Amino acid sequence: MKLESLLQYMDEYLDVSSHPDYPNALNGLQVAGPTDVTKVVAAVDATQASIEVAAAVGADLMIVHHGLFWDGLRPVTGRRYHRIRALLENGIALYSCHLPLDSHAEVGNCALLAGALGLQLTGRLGRYQDADLGWTGRLPTPLSAQDLVERTSDVVGGPVQLIPGGPDEIEHVGVVTGGAGSMTEEAARAGLDAFITGEGAHHNAFDAHEGGIHLLLAGHYATETFGVRALVEHIGTRFDLEHVFVDQPTGL
Repeated sequence: MKLESLLQYMDEYLDVSSHPDYPNALNGLQVAGPTDVTKVVAAVDATQASIEVAAAVGADLMIVHHGLFWDGLRPVTGRRYHRIRALLENGIALYSCHLPLDSHAEVGNCALLAGALGLQLTGRLGRYQDADLGWTGRLPTPLSAQDLVERTSDVVGGPVQLIPGGPDEIEHVGVVTGGAGSMTEEAARAGLDAFITGEGAHHNAFDAHEGGIHLLLAGHYATETFGVRALVEHIGTRFDLEHVFVDQPTGL
């Protein structure tokens, strides 16, 4: 598979060019690589460790959710230099996709997490500029807050913190993955019983308490493994490419 053809497909499939994002996300190809691709590695983060795994398994392309440049314009020294050097020396291209991969209806973090929780999707929740990010959904059978915590923990494979504030029975739920605690108030205004995200700030607890909504914090990393897993599976199957997901949970 030609790298250029694969990049063009992903850019179009994920609507990268027209989807707004944070300036430092730099969606798309971040580091050039070989002309042809036979093996792809996916990871949530472009860390030194994940790049080393990609090199060890002989990957031609890495696909990540969080790319190289989150801390802005910085000298390519120290750990930044070592990450880029490892990619170049091992002939690995790096492709990053942030908010387009959160919001995508098929391989997006939010839609996939909501589906894994058993939600019947009913609408969208949360926007960045003019783009929808998350989803709202209905549980076929209402759950208690503790039951929803346990189900979410099973789905993400880790601990879930509950900030209680909603009704005894939960039916209407919103999901925005990653660091979307700031959208708790919006979720409450939407009339939801519970809002599930990765992480939040101190004041988001009061947004939940006073907004009449349960807030579930399931981990930034844990809620954002779904998209890159699904994307690499999608392109691997479509283009007959060997593909691997590198799991590097942070506990955060």
